[in-house]
Amino acid sequence: MHRVTYQMGMSVDGYVIDGDGRFDWSVPSPDQFRFHIDELGSIAVHLMGRRLYETMNYWEDPANADSFDEAEREWADLWNALPKLVFSRTLTEVGGAATLATEDLATEIARLKDLPGDGDLAVGGADLAHQIAALDLIDEYQVLVNPAVVGGGVPFFAHDGRHERLTLVEHRAFDGGTVLLRYRVER
Repeated sequence: MHRVTYQMGMSVDGYVIDGDGRFDWSVPSPDQFRFHIDELGSIAVHLMGRRLYETMNYWEDPANADSFDEAEREWADLWNALPKLVFSRTLTEVGGAATLATEDLATEIARLKDLPGDGDLAVGGADLAHQIAALDLIDEYQVLVNPAVVGGGVPFFAHDGRHERLTLVEHRAFDGGTVLLRYRVER
C-alpha cells in the first residue's frame, strides 16, 4: 500500500509562503536539489491543488527549458513524466501527466492507495495538505526547515487544534543551512 507523504519547505517560523506570496527564501542548495531529484523516484503520484499545479507548470514550459542547467533538466524530465492528480474547483483541464480529480479527497486517496506498485502519494501545497491531514490520511511529514524567518504567510501546518504523535525517522542538514526532518505519524 502506498504511503501519503507531505513534503514542503518552510521558514523557521513555520511558513511555506511569506506574507507577500513569495518563497524565494527557500531556493535549494545544489545538494538539496539533488535530494529532490532523487526523491522523485520514490513517488508514484503527486497530489496537488490548483495553485501548486500552476506554479509547477514552469518546469513543463519549453520556453524555460533553454535556461535549465543539467540538474534542472534532469528534474524537469522526471517531474514532467510523474503522474499528478490535481484537485481544483476552477480548472476544467490540465496538461502533461496531470489529471483532474473527479472524486473527493478521501475517495481519490483510497483509490490511489490500492493501486499496484510502489511509491508514495506525495502531497504538495499547504491548503491541500491541511485538508488531507484533517481526514487523518497523512502517513509522513517531511519538513524542510529553511534558515529564514518571514513573519507570516501560509503556514506549513494547519492551526486547527488537532494533535498527532510523530516519530522522527530521519534528519539531515544540507549546505546552506536547510534541515530535513522526516516524521512518521503514529497511529
